[in-house]
Amino acid sequence: MSTWKKVLLWTGVILLVLILAPVVAFFSAYAVTKVPEPQELQTNQIATIYASDSSTQLARIVPPDGNRTDVDLSEIPQPVRQAVLAAEDRSFYSNPGFSVKGFGRAALGLVTGKESSGGGSTITQQYVKNALVGNEHSYTRKAKELVISAKMAREWSKDEILGAYLNTIYFGRNAYGIAAASKAYFNKDVKDLTPEEGAVLAASIQRPSELDPWTNRQAAEERWNYVMDGMADMGAINGEERAHAAYPEVIDPNTIDTGSEVEGTNGLIKSQVMSELEASGISEQDVNTQGLKITTTIDPKVQKSVTDTVKNRMQGNPDDYRTAVVSIDPRNGAVKGYYGGDDPNGWDFANTGLQTGSTFKIFGLAAGLEQGMSLSRVYSSAPVTINNLTIQNSEGESCGSCSLATALKMSLNTSFVRMQHDLKHGAKDTADMAHRLGIPTEVNGEKTLQEKDGQVYDGVILGQYLTRPIDMATGLSTLADNGMYHQTHFVQKVETSSGKVLLDRSNVEGDQRIDKDVANNVISAMEPIASYSRNHGLAGGRTSAAKSGTAQLGDTGNNKDAWFVGATPQLATVVWVGTNDGQPIFYSGRPMYGSGLPADIWKQTMDSSLQGDGYMAFGDSNSSGSKQSNTNSGGSKKTYTQTTTVQQQQPQRTRAPQTQAPQPQQQYVPETQETPAPMPQAPDNGGLNIPTRTQEIVPGVEVPVPDLGNNDEPAP
Repeated sequence: MSTWKKVLLWTGVILLVLILAPVVAFFSAYAVTKVPEPQELQTNQIATIYASDSSTQLARIVPPDGNRTDVDLSEIPQPVRQAVLAAEDRSFYSNPGFSVKGFGRAALGLVTGKESSGGGSTITQQYVKNALVGNEHSYTRKAKELVISAKMAREWSKDEILGAYLNTIYFGRNAYGIAAASKAYFNKDVKDLTPEEGAVLAASIQRPSELDPWTNRQAAEERWNYVMDGMADMGAINGEERAHAAYPEVIDPNTIDTGSEVEGTNGLIKSQVMSELEASGISEQDVNTQGLKITTTIDPKVQKSVTDTVKNRMQGNPDDYRTAVVSIDPRNGAVKGYYGGDDPNGWDFANTGLQTGSTFKIFGLAAGLEQGMSLSRVYSSAPVTINNLTIQNSEGESCGSCSLATALKMSLNTSFVRMQHDLKHGAKDTADMAHRLGIPTEVNGEKTLQEKDGQVYDGVILGQYLTRPIDMATGLSTLADNGMYHQTHFVQKVETSSGKVLLDRSNVEGDQRIDKDVANNVISAMEPIASYSRNHGLAGGRTSAAKSGTAQLGDTGNNKDAWFVGATPQLATVVWVGTNDGQPIFYSGRPMYGSGLPADIWKQTMDSSLQGDGYMAFGDSNSSGSKQSNTNSGGSKKTYTQTTTVQQQQPQRTRAPQTQAPQPQQQYVPETQETPAPMPQAPDNGGLNIPTRTQEIVPGVEVPVPDLGNNDEPAP
């Protein structure tokens, strides 16, 4: 064979290989490639958080790739669909899912190594690129795109591909999917788009950032005319419609609510919702891909009462004053109103451990009543001496000797110190009762209402240990609903964009934690307190059960935490007022007590929230959820080991929200005496020089804290 013939032969072989290699590679890849079913492909979508009316929007959860809400193809007007075909793929319903010319250029690119080789992408290819293979500039990516597109066109219907494409493609203005684009350009639902408006959206797909009519009207309108002409050529519109078509006006992109931000305390509610979803088994992937509609328990009327009251009552106070307000429906545990601060990404004081002061006496009283004591049982209110430390009542208040009901109304520390000493297990019984009524046994892995070695010191009944406002509201709610505990929750219902229900709390189970009579007796003792506390009784004489409390700042004579907690049968509200870093608080020029600003906030919130609602009496069986009886009425003790589903947030700033609980002194051994022995380590307040120590609450910042740090309410 001549040299010339050999050259021709090898040249032919090489050309054949060059032609066949990409073809063989394509069909080999085609054979082994699996195309997901339409329902298996999940694209990121926004999730929306609503108030309990299912229409008041509180927040939106926007995934990283933008704002997307999937809609069914049937919801997209036919002319709008045809506008997209006219812009991007006029042969969509007849082509094999890829461009033959484009495939040839892509195959040549695989051989020659030229990245620029390739062709115009079909709608199927564009969808595959966005949903499956990504946007990497490589031959491998392009080859995968072509293979999957070809196979998808055989396994999916054309309508399935078009519907998926329209819900995925980027239209500019941070709008992913045609539903989001309809809002972003015209502020209307996709079903209401006109053919002209559909053409505006279709025209933007090619170069979204460059073809926004707000910033580049000329180029956008040129592309729009191309789309409209294509619609006429395809028969989507007739000649007269094309001749009279006018370019529609779009909205200012600066006025678009992207939903990526949330205002005020709604951001803190959003954080609570996210924690609760996770605890309920709804994953982050579910939130990001299923277009969730999350209906919360937040009542718009109650929430407005809370936020309006906070704004009104906190105005004029020092800038570093902070407050927290939590309102819960005692009948089912639903959080109706919530305020933990104004910064949507900041510190949540409603979810922060704080010293509760005398509000904790209600749990000690419940423990005593369960053990057979009565409200008429008499205790001395005289000062109590423990290990050379004299405990007194605020401003020398005294009743001589009086009933527990009177001692609670007057908030007499010494009477409750003596009562707690008579409990079978002392301070531990108070802590156990608080846990049973709803105070979590642990928060973020830390045991509550006890020391690190497990001991409970006597200051528990006077609010020595840190408790979160939301947990105080839970405990109060249990008492207000006849001793029936309901898990506190923010989420009422969760649905996917397709209507599938992932979570429904329309029927919340209750757990009878203490005997109904015990709970109602505690409530009975609390009923006079709102009016007794500087005339804070509710409007119209509505019955309430309340308690105030204050925590003292060391031996400074000032206070750092002030509380007012109170309930009706249908709403329990807890209010705390303090500062960022445990500094002294004042009201009307005097040290602040719970019966001051906190009680003002409580009364205004309750009056406004309950306006127009019927009057209800305590003791009725009003729970909306089903009940399980686990009553402990003096028999064997049941141990409750609940933990919280509301996550205690971690410090985000160079400060702690409050001082820590005081260090206990040596355990007291009661003296032999005729009168009931005093409870050891009871923190107290007013008029008493209590030894203090300094505690570093954040690096470089120290404040004085009491060894037995608590204050009580002075008589009004």
